[in-house]
Amino acid sequence: MDNTVYTTLTRQSGLMDQMEAIANNIANLSTTGFRREGVMFSEYVQRLDGAEPSLSMATANIRAIDLSPGALNRTGGRYDLAIEGAGFFLLDTPDGQRLTRAGSFTPNADGVIVDAAGNALLDTGGTPVTVPPGAQSVAIGADGTLSADGAPVAQVGLYEPVDANDLSHRSGTGFSARNGIRPATDPGRIRQGYLEDSNVNPITEVARMVDVQRAYEMGQSFLDNEDQRIRGAIQTLGKQE
Repeated sequence: MDNTVYTTLTRQSGLMDQMEAIANNIANLSTTGFRREGVMFSEYVQRLDGAEPSLSMATANIRAIDLSPGALNRTGGRYDLAIEGAGFFLLDTPDGQRLTRAGSFTPNADGVIVDAAGNALLDTGGTPVTVPPGAQSVAIGADGTLSADGAPVAQVGLYEPVDANDLSHRSGTGFSARNGIRPATDPGRIRQGYLEDSNVNPITEVARMVDVQRAYEMGQSFLDNEDQRIRGAIQTLGKQE
């Protein structure tokens, strides 16, 4: 295969990945705690066998998470929590521990604070945060201290990935970190009665979508022209035989 065609095909594949990420961002404009995702292109050189020279290719093989904060929206909900600053809440899920900025919680029948999927919110020691039965008032301080009827009973933990570039989107608004997690080194403040909006900017995403679509169409036009050129060359050779 011609080097330029091969390079264009890998670029087209990368552009499709980028379009998929943009579409997912737009679909989550209103998702609490959602973090915008982008695609990073990396270039590598592959030496082909035979007489062909080395081939430089660009491929979209890295998904980058935008960690810029979303706006804080006041809800007044007793168990609605937002982080003002750095850090993530930590959830205990069936698939392992997950980081999240989505702070919409509620106590279950056992008093364990859980998200909408039933995943437990963990404290600074990595155990589920629990509200005592019959508690009449619940207050959560900026440092995560949860007090029931005026008495402190737990402290909501704030965590971070060991490597900030190591986050991978999982189901919903959860993240995993391949190299592990740790308590946040410079934790932000927890705001009770607030939720953090998605950090997706719709205008920016639509503009990116248009740019990617144009780039894809240009690549497709090149491939179509190359296809016609090769077909023409084959037909010419056939007539000469």
